[in-house]
Amino acid sequence: MAGKSGREISAVPASGIKGKLLSWEGALILILIGVNILGVAISPNYNVSNVLREMPRYLAEIFMMFGMGYILVLGDIDISVGALVCLAGTITVLSSNAGAPFGLAVVICLAVGLLGGMLNGFIATRFTELPTMIVTLGTQIIFRGIAEVLFETWGNGGGTASMADTKGLMLLAKKIGPFPIAFFCVIIVGVVMITVLSKTTFGRKLYAIGSNKTAAYYAGVKVEKIRFICYSLLGFLAGVCALFLLTATFGSNTTTGQGFEMEVIAMCVFGGIATTGGKGNLIGGFIAAFIIVCLRIALGQRNINTQIILVIIGLMLIISVLVPSISSAITARKKKAQT
Repeated sequence: MAGKSGREISAVPASGIKGKLLSWEGALILILIGVNILGVAISPNYNVSNVLREMPRYLAEIFMMFGMGYILVLGDIDISVGALVCLAGTITVLSSNAGAPFGLAVVICLAVGLLGGMLNGFIATRFTELPTMIVTLGTQIIFRGIAEVLFETWGNGGGTASMADTKGLMLLAKKIGPFPIAFFCVIIVGVVMITVLSKTTFGRKLYAIGSNKTAAYYAGVKVEKIRFICYSLLGFLAGVCALFLLTATFGSNTTTGQGFEMEVIAMCVFGGIATTGGKGNLIGGFIAAFIIVCLRIALGQRNINTQIILVIIGLMLIISVLVPSISSAITARKKKAQT
């Protein structure tokens, strides 16, 4: 059958080498290879060591992609996470500069993210008549507004704050061999999140809710409880994102995290997760995330304007939705012509 996005949803998973290559994930792997070939072709500095050196600043967003994938599978959306990263990063920097030890600053960062996610989940599940787009738009404004007030009150002026004691952050920024610690953390979180979504009862409940919320409710699924858990989880991962982002920036400002929500949604959708809910998997989103990261690094090495990079990512996103829809329409016409 075909989902609302036009992509084919096979009742039986693709098997064999041919089936995997023809799957959406197989196509994404080929695109990832192509992006790396392009990087080598356009930049003499595009190599493994340089990519791994520049990667930490982009890896932080991938943490949120996993949580956003859960939200999209539910058929919901959260556009407040970028502002929540800003708020968590701001409070962490200011608390550290006020004398909090690094361990406590880490707990504060994760707690702020979790509480922000819980607020989103509380509003979304208690006022179900409100679209989650509107709910999280409101909290997005609140989170960034609070961060700006904190900068005005306790910052050093100019809407920026640098962390005075960076020893703890330097530990998180270290490498294991050629790979940054953030890379291994992303892999571990990815394995856990992918396994939960694809192999557990909790994951199947997410798909059930995304496919038909009412039917899931009458089947005994605790819909609102699961939605609350997913929003809280995404908030916590926004805190993780803020923490690892600090290892690359060593500070925060009023524009920190700006646009992150759109980028993680783009990673998910490009990876095959439907915004209508009930379809997709995090493996595709994981591959898509690295496609975007490698593309950013390659184009960045050529000093291509950031806005142009965003335009390219936007075009990739549109094409990823259009191509399967067009292919599905052509297939449907062929079947109709045969009958």
